[in-house]
Order: sequence, then structure tokens, then C-alpha cells
Amino acid sequence: MRHVLIHDFGGYAFIVQLGRWLARQGITVTHAFAAGLAGPNQGLGPRPDDPPRFRPVAIGHPDRLFDRYGLMRRIGQEIAYGRDLGRLIRETRPDVVLAANTPPLIQAAALIQARRAGAGYVNWVQDIFSVAATRLGPGRGAARRLLGRAVGAVEFATMRRADALILIAPAFREILAAQGVHHPRTAVIGNWAPIDIIQPLPRRNAWSAAQGLDDHFVFLCAGTLGLKHDPGLILDLARAFADDPAVAIVVVSQGPGRDFLEGAKRSGNYPGLRLLDYQPADRVPEMLATADVAVALLRAEAGGMSVPSKVASYLAAGRPILAGLPLDNAAAALITGTGAGLCADSSDPAGLIAAARTLRQDEDRRRRHGAAAAEAAHAFDIDRIGPVFLDLLRQAAVRPQAG
Repeated sequence: MRHVLIHDFGGYAFIVQLGRWLARQGITVTHAFAAGLAGPNQGLGPRPDDPPRFRPVAIGHPDRLFDRYGLMRRIGQEIAYGRDLGRLIRETRPDVVLAANTPPLIQAAALIQARRAGAGYVNWVQDIFSVAATRLGPGRGAARRLLGRAVGAVEFATMRRADALILIAPAFREILAAQGVHHPRTAVIGNWAPIDIIQPLPRRNAWSAAQGLDDHFVFLCAGTLGLKHDPGLILDLARAFADDPAVAIVVVSQGPGRDFLEGAKRSGNYPGLRLLDYQPADRVPEMLATADVAVALLRAEAGGMSVPSKVASYLAAGRPILAGLPLDNAAAALITGTGAGLCADSSDPAGLIAAARTLRQDEDRRRRHGAAAAEAAHAFDIDRIGPVFLDLLRQAAVRPQAG
């Protein structure tokens, strides 16, 4: 295997790290990502220390944002994007395509072009889109179920035809099995954070000073607030600490969840709620270090189809975690299993507030959770993770014939 094309739709820092690691093993890596996707992990581009075999390629235009939530416009954008990605596969002719967090229509286009190029195809399943469409998509009842079936027909067909699957949580196996996906070459590899970039830093730093947060107790929620998350829990948190002027509830996000919070802040009494745009990539480690408590959220409906990747970043930053999410979610198991923080079920706002008050009042407990988080992040060593991917990609690249 000489050439891998990674399609990293969201431009996630840990997937970029994997691409650079593969390039340092002597493999040519074309790292494709969506230029027009507003998200917390933008800023992917050439670095002075990049290995010569690593080549980032933006698909689309940064000024033409991808519409995550407008159904008809999104379908058109996915079709156009799939054509562009297919063209890149034809031009570069990789030995294997690794498609991460890739929407189903784009997956299908990438698989077709990979087959025509004689390349292997590996589907890195970060989310199960058809489950999201059924539970959280537009419309109600029968319309939503119809949308979910249509998305699933494409999504699961691509998984069946792939040369290998990578799942980020064991629970995904059951969902796929229920849809007839029993792939013999399936690996479960949890998401991680790049600990060469995100590390425990001083609580007081240049970013916290610039934001006026040095003398506040900060609950920080950083990252996507989309259909899978409940921004109402942020408001519950803000209401609970409205009488504590030392507490700041800081949300670093953009999109519909942020818009919801903006509207609530204008019409309600949330003196401690601060809303910020996504920060430049080089300021993220300081931003995360500013959290006295880092907050992760996931709706009950999203529990079986997603795992919030921000939890890994919080671990790498060595911050104690407060999580409102389904207790059977892989992230909850990681937080409680490592001792990195406290979890409450996302359907239990009172439990979340009680856990928040515990963390607010108990400095020793926060220190223990933070130390446990930093210890857990030792598992994110790319020299341990990378060889697992390399072996799977090599297996997938060996195809006796295209088609």
C-alpha cells in the first residue's frame, strides 16, 4: 500500500493527526476535507513540519457553507460534493479510501469511484445518519420514518460493500446487525484527541485573560450544538447559577444550538451565560484549559448512534467533566470508568444540576477528576493507535479485482 486517501468530512484534529502519522510511515496521504463546513475543527492546512507525503485538499469553497439542516438544499450539496470527491479519487488513484464521518450520499459516490479506481474502501462510522434522520430529522411520524429508511438504504448498502468497517463504539454493532450488516472485517476503535496538541495547561492563560474569565468559575461547553444535543440543558445550568456572580457558563459554538441560546439570552435572565464563536485551532488548548468544569451533552435519542468526540478533548486537556447524556453511551462509560467526572442522564436536568453543584463546591474532587482525565488521555498515543489503522488499511487495499 503506497497511497491512502482519507476523506475527513469534518476536519477533525485527531483524524488529521492520523493522516500525518501515516505519511511519516512513508505512505502518500491525500487528506480531503469539507472547506464549507462550519465546525469546531476548521483550520486544516499545510504546516511547516508536515511530512512531505502529506497533502491536505479542501473540497468545496469556504464561503459556501454546507447546509446541515435544510433537507432539500443539503441533498443537492451532498450530490455536488460527492461528484467533487469522486473526481479527486479518480485523479489521485489511491490504493485505499478511508471515509470518516461522511454523509451517506457522499459515501455512495466515494465507494463507486473507489471501485472504479480499483481501490479498497474503508467506512469509518462516526455517526449512524439514518438513525439520526429517523429520531431527530425534519418532519414527524411517518415522514420522518420514511426519511430514515431512505437514508438507511444508501448508508447500510455502502457499509455492506465496504472492504472494512471501523466503529467508534461497540453498541454500533447491534444497530448494524439489525440492518443486515455483518461485516467480517470490523474493528472497534474509539475516538481520541491529539495529545501532542491538546495538553493540560494552566487554568489562567492568555485566552482566559482575553475573555475576562480569570476570576470566574467556568463551566465550558465547546463544540457542535446540533440536533444530537440539548441546549436547553445549558439554560438549566445557567438558571441554577444565576445568583452566583462568580460562575460563567461559557459556550463556544455556532449553528442552531447557539442560535437557540442567543434567543433565550435576549429574552431571559441568564447573567452568567457567555456565547462565543468557534476559536482558532491554535487557541483551542488554552480555551479548554480555561474550564474549571468541561460540559458534554447528548440527547437520549442520539445515545445509540453517536459518541460526543469533545469528551476526548476534555480528557486530553485534563479537565473534570460534567456530562448530560444517556448513561449507556460509550462516553458515559469512559467518563465514569476512568473517574474523569460526573454523569447524569440527559433526561434528568435535576441530576445534572446536582452534579454541577457538587463540582462547583468541591475543589479536591475537581482536582481528582482532572488528574484522572489526564491519565486516561495517555491511551491516546498515536504510536499505539496508528498501527491498528495501518494494518486494517493494508488488508482493505488488497483487492483481487475491482467491483
